[in-house]
Amino acid sequence: MVVNDNACLLAKRGVLKSIASKLAPTWGSVLEWPDTTHNNNESDLMMQAQLLSQRSRVFDHADPYAVSGYVNQHVGNHCILMPRAGRPLASLDHRKFASLDLCRISYGASVRVTSGALENIYHLQVLLRGNCLWRGHGQEHYFAPGELLLINPDDPVDLTYSNDCEKFILKIPTRLFESVCDEQRWQYPGQGVRFLENRYQLGELEGFVNLLAMICQEAEASEQIPRVQEHYAQIIASKMLSLMKTNVCRLEPGSQTATFEAIADYIANNLKQDIDSEELARQAHMSLRSLYGLFERNAGLTPKNYLRQKRLERINACLSDPTCNVRNVTEVAMDYGFLHLGRFSDSYRKQFGELPSDTLKRRH
Repeated sequence: MVVNDNACLLAKRGVLKSIASKLAPTWGSVLEWPDTTHNNNESDLMMQAQLLSQRSRVFDHADPYAVSGYVNQHVGNHCILMPRAGRPLASLDHRKFASLDLCRISYGASVRVTSGALENIYHLQVLLRGNCLWRGHGQEHYFAPGELLLINPDDPVDLTYSNDCEKFILKIPTRLFESVCDEQRWQYPGQGVRFLENRYQLGELEGFVNLLAMICQEAEASEQIPRVQEHYAQIIASKMLSLMKTNVCRLEPGSQTATFEAIADYIANNLKQDIDSEELARQAHMSLRSLYGLFERNAGLTPKNYLRQKRLERINACLSDPTCNVRNVTEVAMDYGFLHLGRFSDSYRKQFGELPSDTLKRRH
């Protein structure tokens, strides 16, 4: 057994032998790959959809480890392990498309692909030919042509390709899903988007394979238009969030208003507390970017300016109310977190047209 450069450290630590013994049963010569003739409908879908062509060819009949090194640079960190026997020839098509990467890959032999985690990217992998054994979350599944694997950034990767396995891989950065949620006014989860299921049938995802084909065609167009590519990237990410099960809360506009009202109530009840934008985002279960969008749409202010406005309103009400127990302006200002009295007085005057001391005098 040989390994690529990423596994050299394992060899130095003397554990390669034990790994080899554990992986021995996973090679294509030993694995009994399932009969996939029942997947004819999905295979027909893949035959009709052209997902990258020779125009995107980067490697042809190449060393699998050279291909793996390129994939590590452009598609995602991983390690490959292959049997020593034979001289497999790998092929790779690749295109950069806005913030996406499109990749079509075949190693030409049974190979095991592993990774601790993809970190800040997602993988959407479509099996085009052959089989692929996936292990994850205590399960294993033999993927057949027309099936789709969705890998989250923190999912460990453990895949074994058959000799004739060929895949199309779409790499999506986490920031694209955040941008789509903000654009669609969906609640972006504070911990990031997570796809709740890893396995899908392409035939069950209406229009999805045709959209992939359109993106590949646009990626190979002679004239590259960045703005068009960005639109396509937004569309594919939106489609994934719509068709697949995720932790994203796709709220209607009315629900967005209800969410803002809930945050406004939280602020009103905690004006004397040390609240910042990060705390509000946690309370709303959304990202900072989504929070800023929510406040802009509902209040026309940033969260910080909204907090200041509400604190000043509460101070003004207290200074104006004879029944409110206030000894002096400094005391009430500091109660609400205004430690720089000069800036506090200036902000108060801009909002109410007079100094806080003048408001206090008029109550007597």
